[in-house]
Amino acid sequence: MASTRRIPEGNRSVTPHLTVRNAADMMEFYKKAFGAKEIRRAPGMDGKSILHAEMQIGDSRIYLNDEFPQMGALAPAEGKGSPVTIHLWTEDVDGLYKQAVAAGAKPAMPVADQFWGDRYGMVIDPSGHQWSMASHVKDMTQEEMKKAAAAAFANMGEKCQ
Repeated sequence: MASTRRIPEGNRSVTPHLTVRNAADMMEFYKKAFGAKEIRRAPGMDGKSILHAEMQIGDSRIYLNDEFPQMGALAPAEGKGSPVTIHLWTEDVDGLYKQAVAAGAKPAMPVADQFWGDRYGMVIDPSGHQWSMASHVKDMTQEEMKKAAAAAFANMGEKCQ
């Protein structure tokens, strides 16, 4: 008798599980915005809502479900943001950012080279979840990063005055 895998095939130790508005529409958005592939979905008792869905983005899975307020499952408050950011590593951050915005994501931070060695940007999906994305462009020592951070924060201070 074969043993049951404790972590199901295709999953990692940590998997984001998102509550979204209009899960079926959000699944289509994730396909267009991030190249996600649908693995499975389980409809709710009403036959319309989605109780659970799994999608693959790159080598990682995300889970999602519709809002079920009676069970405390709510998407991020509109305009209030979310305390969580889902991060995507990609070979082409500029292309992925443009693809996500074209699919309907709101730009939150334009893609730019960052002091820590990544080309990085952020978008907000139609359900209010924040997605960061990056391509690593430069390996840095701790000392190089410390100097780069000091310079970046000094420039921020000048811009804020």
